[in-house]
Amino acid sequence: MAIATQPTTPTPPLPGSEDWSLADLQEHLGGIPLNRIRLHPPPGTATEKDVIEADRCDHLCELIDGTLVEKAMGWYESRLAAILIHVLESFLENHDLGVVAGEGGMLRLMAGQVRIPDVGYFSWNKFPNRELPQQPIPDLVPDLAVEVLSRGNTEAEMQRKLRDYFAAGVRLVWFIDPRQRYTRVFIAIDQMSLVGESEPLSGGAVLPGFAVTLGEILARADRQPPREG
Repeated sequence: MAIATQPTTPTPPLPGSEDWSLADLQEHLGGIPLNRIRLHPPPGTATEKDVIEADRCDHLCELIDGTLVEKAMGWYESRLAAILIHVLESFLENHDLGVVAGEGGMLRLMAGQVRIPDVGYFSWNKFPNRELPQQPIPDLVPDLAVEVLSRGNTEAEMQRKLRDYFAAGVRLVWFIDPRQRYTRVFIAIDQMSLVGESEPLSGGAVLPGFAVTLGEILARADRQPPREG
């Protein structure tokens, strides 16, 4: 039986990086902590194959301009994403509109750029004949991309990611901030609304009929076991 291989995607060079220092690279990547920038392979030379190899070694990395950048994701943020996935899946069981993927779902948004939203919703029209992709990094753009912000994320990093999402064709982006207890909802790169924890996060035209509050998600995440006796 033939085994499908991952296509090789050219990696765009880092612009003007011949004379860069590590500080220049850090600034280019949005001022992220240095411990998230992997130096093997050397920045500017990494490929999708390296992303897959890093994942096999338990390093979940995105590919940004030929550089492996470890994804910032704490345990609590992962739990919030898992709860949101559960809520979305429960909704989709009764509204057969598409499918959901989690924080391990690597996506080729454009040539040489691999992104991993914490939660991604994909309508069925993304999948001819409803056949889901089997390759580790598919050419696939979510309709809704959700990021649960961690302490290791920087504003510049997230703005770059936001630009990448909308340039690739994402229609709706949620930046959930569990510490500030609100969500920034983007329907375009320059159209944002702030949604408080008690206000509904609506799927709008992207996910018709879906709504949940951040307060509900946080309450589930913070629930305590029943007291004995």
